[in-house]
Formats: sequence, C-alpha cells, structure tokens
Amino acid sequence: MPKPNRTSITSEKAPKAVGPYSQAVRVGDLVFTAGQIGLDPQTMELVEGLEAQVRQVLQNMSQVLEASGSSLKEVVKTTVFMQDLGEFAQMNAIYSEFFPQNYPARSTIQIAALPRGARVEIECVALVSGD
Repeated sequence: MPKPNRTSITSEKAPKAVGPYSQAVRVGDLVFTAGQIGLDPQTMELVEGLEAQVRQVLQNMSQVLEASGSSLKEVVKTTVFMQDLGEFAQMNAIYSEFFPQNYPARSTIQIAALPRGARVEIECVALVSGD
C-alpha cells in the first residue's frame, strides 16, 4: 500500500506560524492543524478577553482548514488547552457557536501557560472530502 502524500498547509488569512512549524499538515484525507491562539492575522497581536480569543482561534482554524480543502464541519477531534478551567463555560458557549451539531470528539486540558499569554489554544484533526 503506497504511503499517503504529506503536504504542509499555509493560509494567508490566518496568523503566520511563529516558529518552525506548519499551520497544518494534510496527510491523505486527514488534516492536522497546529494549535491556534487568538492572534489577529492582520496585526499578529493577541485579541483581548477569553471570549474574543476563543472566537478568533476558531476563525483562524476555519481559515487554515479552508486552505487545506476542509472546514469546521469536517472536524472530528479537537484538543482545547486552557490556562484556567474555571473559564470552561465561557469557552464552551463560544465553541458551541462554531460546532452546533455533529460535535467533534474533544479533550480539554488546563495548562500552566500558553504562548504570548494566550488564555486558550485549540488544535484539531479534520477530514478532507474530495478535491
């Protein structure tokens, strides 16, 4: 069985990678995104407030998925990293606007710190349905 192609994905509509990593990598019919934080892609500055960050993270993720030939509707798994799980309900309210049905599997983890002082970071795995 031949090995599936591995393709790095870049979207000009999402924040540029701030290190030696791809915004996403597509392997066959799957796309794996790097963790997204709430950076405004125009200014590369972190938006303020948890709810604004969650919204920006998911908008950025949507742009990266679109560049890969996928979309938020095709997400099968997310991992949410939060600085404070006490803010889970706020994060969940915004998250549910972007994933209103056919929910992806999800893990949510509290961690000590995130890049640039972000309060939330989300990564995902999504399907790519045809080309």
